[in-house]
Amino acid sequence: MAWAATHKVALGSIAFAVFWILAVFPAVPFLPIGRTAGSLLGASLMVVFQVISPNQAFDAIDLPILGLLFGTMVVSVYLERADLFKYLGSGLSWRSRGPKDLLCRICVLSALSSALFTNDTTCVIFTEFVLRLCKQHRVPVLPYLMALATSSNIGSAATAIGNPQNLVIAVESKISFFKFLVGVLPAMALGIFVNTVLLLLFYWKSLKPLPKIDDRHAIAAGDVEKETEHDPPNWLHSPAVIDDLLRLESRRSSRSSSSFRRSRSTRSHVPEEFDEEAGALPPPPSSPPLKTTRASRLRRKVWKVCVYLVTLAMLAALLYGLNLSWTALTAAVVLIVLDFSDAGPCLDQVSYSLLVFFSGMFVTVDGFNRTGAPGQLWKAVEPHARIDSVSGIALLSLVVVLLSNVASNVPTVLLLGSRVAASAAATSGASVTRAWLVLAWVSTVAGNLTLVGSAANLIVSEQARRAESDKFNLSFWKHLAFGVPSTFIVIAVGLPLIQG
Repeated sequence: MAWAATHKVALGSIAFAVFWILAVFPAVPFLPIGRTAGSLLGASLMVVFQVISPNQAFDAIDLPILGLLFGTMVVSVYLERADLFKYLGSGLSWRSRGPKDLLCRICVLSALSSALFTNDTTCVIFTEFVLRLCKQHRVPVLPYLMALATSSNIGSAATAIGNPQNLVIAVESKISFFKFLVGVLPAMALGIFVNTVLLLLFYWKSLKPLPKIDDRHAIAAGDVEKETEHDPPNWLHSPAVIDDLLRLESRRSSRSSSSFRRSRSTRSHVPEEFDEEAGALPPPPSSPPLKTTRASRLRRKVWKVCVYLVTLAMLAALLYGLNLSWTALTAAVVLIVLDFSDAGPCLDQVSYSLLVFFSGMFVTVDGFNRTGAPGQLWKAVEPHARIDSVSGIALLSLVVVLLSNVASNVPTVLLLGSRVAASAAATSGASVTRAWLVLAWVSTVAGNLTLVGSAANLIVSEQARRAESDKFNLSFWKHLAFGVPSTFIVIAVGLPLIQG
């Protein structure tokens, strides 16, 4: 695209710069309005500066992408209510064989969960659980938070619904869900393996063996007296062991209360009126409430099974090649109807701010495209960044990695997607589908480079920093130390496996 008028180029660049600054640094001192408001501000400036007309701004908003985002978020809300993520979390600690085994489980489970339910959802659900797990097993938090964030990003690359930029690519390229999965899955599988090995090597000294679980329970069960004769070990005073002792004491108290309640109920001379001040216990509940409880539990089990079946049907429809947006929206509506109650509380959990952010970003990026600046930049790079050669793929990957961490991965895909595809179409022997999938792989894994490279990273960092207990500060530099080698190595080993 040729350059627009000089004043439009200048004003459009200013509007895009405002959007970029607030998207990357949402709490800048001179304008701390956040990412969502910054996106709307950038879009408004594009219209006010007359870089694009109001009608062009409305046309720039991609409704299929917003519909797909909304549908998948609603489905995720109902899956959370159906305890799916709780079951997945329980699988992390089931028969764990130590810190290294636990790290591998987090990598695999977060990758699979992200591929099916988006990386952002996975990080929102699992961050606090990982913090509690680290406290329980008395292991350092940093390796496990890095495993969660990096594996979620890598795993989300495998499907069209794994992350926002993949949604954009799937809609724009019209690549089917199945073809997308087959094209990227081998790279994702190898990438997760390599990333897990790098995590183990990088944090090996921090991943020390755990005390034996049997020893902990023996002490909790009554051997404390033996330990008090000498100085107790340091780990005995850890929060995890204290929690075990309190839990054991609570169980003993509940058993005592149950025995006392049964003995009171069997006495024939107990009067019908109970003296609460004297400490008498109320009579046991009658049978009708028990039947109601059983019925409600049965209804909940049936409802949970229905939620899982609807989700599986949605995935099957996506694999079959049905429309991405309407498949997700239909699954969301079916779950709302099956719930048979006011959908307001569930719909309130949808991240509408993300939908608004995307709407403003679509307008801002479209306006910046109309200035001609991205086209001219790509025109200079394109002859050296074609996917029909190793050097071309390497240069393209480097450009995408840098832009994804400077301008975020979704704007990068919106700016470069059509141009990369057009370049592949004009190159003999190059596959347009593979060009889109290479862009999806690189832009997604590029999110692991820095803390601000992916929304999933920021979610993990903020959730850990604001946790009610066991807070942890995942800083920019702590993330960067592992993010740099992991990003470039994983991208490099995955690129040859991308199929188009």
